[in-house]
This record gives sequence, structure tokens and C-alpha cells, in this order.
Amino acid sequence: MKVDYIALSVPIFFILIGIELAYTFYKKLNYYRLNDSIANLSQGIGSQIVGLFMKTILFFGYKYIFEHWRLFDLPHNIWVWIILFIGVDFFYYWFHRMSHQINALWAAHIVHHQSEEYNLTVALRQSWFQGWFSWVFYLPLAFIGFDPIMFLTLSSFNTLYQFWIHTRAIKNMGFLEYIINTPSHHRVHHGSNPKYIDKNHAGTLIIWDRMFGTFQKEEEEVYYGITTPLASWNPVWANVHYWVELWQTAQKADGIGDKIRVFIKPPGWFPEKLGGFKSALEIDAANYRKFDANGTTSVVLYVVFQFLIALGTGSVLLFMFAKFGWLTNVLLAVFTVFTLLTCGALLEKKRWLNPAEYLRFILGALIVYHFTQTGFPNQVVYLSVVLLLLSVILFIFLKRSLNHDQKLSSI
Repeated sequence: MKVDYIALSVPIFFILIGIELAYTFYKKLNYYRLNDSIANLSQGIGSQIVGLFMKTILFFGYKYIFEHWRLFDLPHNIWVWIILFIGVDFFYYWFHRMSHQINALWAAHIVHHQSEEYNLTVALRQSWFQGWFSWVFYLPLAFIGFDPIMFLTLSSFNTLYQFWIHTRAIKNMGFLEYIINTPSHHRVHHGSNPKYIDKNHAGTLIIWDRMFGTFQKEEEEVYYGITTPLASWNPVWANVHYWVELWQTAQKADGIGDKIRVFIKPPGWFPEKLGGFKSALEIDAANYRKFDANGTTSVVLYVVFQFLIALGTGSVLLFMFAKFGWLTNVLLAVFTVFTLLTCGALLEKKRWLNPAEYLRFILGALIVYHFTQTGFPNQVVYLSVVLLLLSVILFIFLKRSLNHDQKLSSI
């Protein structure tokens, strides 16, 4: 039986985020910012939604190789589970390392590193497209003969393990620092300091980094994020911006060879015509500033309300995907992503916000109509209507407030 352990763990994720948030608030540590946290969680919701439409297709590749080309018929005893655990962790290390050393792979993985904070919401900041290629790295396990369900189980737990290490609340863990991946090790991995870049790629066991020369101990203060900050709360742009940069660079390159190298060389590589390799610069602590575009209190409250709607529709989709029809799934997925997109646009005061929000309301109305035509319970229809009407009313008042603020600021 195939169980989605990551989906089942979502409530636990939010409980732990709440505990860390309360702890950091009590200690006045300022590890959280609302805009950054919403952006991180938006990426997580989007990643899960896109994954729903792709998981079956990607799992088919592993399953096909196991059923037709496996070399051994392995039992399901404890030793095989242990060996598979080590194998999953080993191939995760190489997938993760290559995702930092090949531009085309980094273009997807970069999403996880964009946050300039480091807290448990960052663990949920996942690429929407990374799963399209990461599964290829694990295919040797299928050839050997490791059962697909066993593989999915241990792969899920490898991912789940990495949730708790995205915290600054836990410092050094003594002798465990030599064996497992810890918060200290992973803080290094998320650093944009030149000495920390491309270090500590481990999933569960830090031994791979120690064996293959990519280990770095946490020493000076870590500055989180990427070397060229994203400076946006737009979840769609976060997933495509580096592809756009690569494409623009390839267009400027001479010859097919350099155009291809743009995508397969490490981040920072440029053709000689464009100046050659550009190393990361040292952090200028005196002038370092985090991206912090935000809105008025009314904007923030409206964003939180809409984000909760997106979280709700995304959660329903996550747990009911197999029971809904394809049209219902597509409508809910598009609406959820659209809502996350407008949340970012509100915080950044984008000019295209108004037409985008009106289009989202129209989409919401279509979903309500679809519910009435496909036999959804009356309670679901009534709740959808109430939330839609409340959103429209709140947005009208929000627009008046924004227009008033603009008039005052122009005086």
C-alpha cells in the first residue's frame, strides 16, 4: 500500500512551526518575518500541488525498471531495509550535490535556498519542478531490486528527517555532529558566505560530506539566501527566474558549445565573452540588508486571510486528490496557485494586482458553480460562497484604503 507520509505529516509540521515561533517570540530572537514565512509556505503548497499531478508518472519509471530489469529478488527483512536506507541517503547526497554543481539542476533547487531567514518554514520552501528529475538519481536502486514501496517509504522519511534541521534554536549536538546531519551542518548549507557555498549536502548522514570532501563546520555567522537575492514574494517567479537568467545568458553566448555549457556548468560560470567565471563575493556586513517589501496592516491582514484560504484549498486537494475528478483537481489547483500569486503581489504592491484579483474572484465563482453541478455537499457550497463574498467585500474596502493612503502620500 502506497502511503503519502509527507502529506500525513503536514499537521505535525505546523505544530512544530508554532512551537518554534512561540519560542523565538518569547526569547525575542526575530527568526521569523510574516512576509518571508508566507512566501516559504506558498512554495511548499505549490510544490505539493504540482507533485500531485506528477508523482504517478515519475513513480512509474522506478516501478517499470523494478518489474522488468531488476537484477535480484530481495527479501523484505530488516537488513534489506537498513541497506536501502543507506542507499537512499547515498544517492540523495549525489542528487543534492549535483543540484548545486549543474546550472540546469540548480535552476530548480535554487528555490529552497532563496529565503534570507532560517526557520522551520524554510524546510517547506520546496521547488515545484525538482521532482521531475531527482527520481533519476535513485534508479540504480530499482535495477538492484529494491521494492518500490520500500523505496518510497524510506525516501519520504529521508525528506521528513530534514524538516527539523531547519532551525537556529538548536546549536551544537556534541558527538552526533560527526554522524548525522544536524541544524548546525544544515545552517552552513544554506549560507551565502563564500566559504559555506556548496557544502554539507547530506540528507540524514553527514558521513558522505566527510568522505567526499564537501564538509564545512559552522564557524562565523551564517548569512542566509542566495548570492543574488530573489527580492520578490512571487512564488511563480521564484521557480522560473533562474531559468530566465540562463536563457538570457545562452542567447548572448557565441556558438552552440557555449550555449550548452551555460546549462551544464556550475552556477557562476559564464563564457569568456561574458567575463568568465564569477565567484561569490564576501558578505558586506555593514551594508547587508534583507528584502522586506511589506504592506499596511490592512494589506497584511487581507493577505493572511487569503493565504489561509489557499492553505485550506491546497490541503483539501492534497487529501482528496484521488477522489475528485480531473476538472475539480485542476480548478482547485489553479485557484490555489493564483491565490498564492496575488498574496505576493499584494505585499509588493504590484500594478497588475487588481485585474489578477478580479480574475481570481471569477475563477472562484466558476468553482462554486462547478460544485453545484457535480453534487458537492451543500455545506461545501455555502462555505465557498461565504468565503468568496467575504473576499470580494474585503478587497473593495482594501482598495479604498490603499487609494486613501496613496492620496495622503502624494500631498
